[in-house]
Amino acid sequence: MKEIRIAKKEDAALVALLGRITFTQAFGSLFKDPLDLKGYLDTTFSVAKIENSILKQNNVFWIALVAGLPVGYAKLKLDSPSEFVQANRVSQLQKIYVLQEFLSMKIGRDLQDVLLEKAKASGSEHIWLSVYEGNTRAIAFYLKHGFNEVGKHHFAIGKQNFGFMAMSKQL
Repeated sequence: MKEIRIAKKEDAALVALLGRITFTQAFGSLFKDPLDLKGYLDTTFSVAKIENSILKQNNVFWIALVAGLPVGYAKLKLDSPSEFVQANRVSQLQKIYVLQEFLSMKIGRDLQDVLLEKAKASGSEHIWLSVYEGNTRAIAFYLKHGFNEVGKHHFAIGKQNFGFMAMSKQL
């Protein structure tokens, strides 16, 4: 049985652990230096950082559970303008991650649905996201769900520079 619920501060350790595992599953093989990956994980997915992020008013986190086990999460940042989107009210789909073993259960789609519903209910006119240009599965997922490419940018992690595609969708 699948369940999706809003994450609370008490869920920070679950979100941090899911973030570390899912990020490593998706991108760990891209890192030439394992210390760069470890540094990114330690900084981005520390329990304290996730707790602080959950407590921010413009952030909304969800946790997906299957049979009571946490298997994925999503993060929406409300009122998050982008250089790639010209609209008054814009939100950002910052993260949707699901453990590999559960990808076939359409949990990513379910997380996206609640996230888009919340963004629209908040008054956002558009939603945007940034996706690694080599993540063809995610790009295909977003294209299938009505997102369009609106730009490109780069992001450095450690000594490496990664190319990203910005995508947007009108709500």
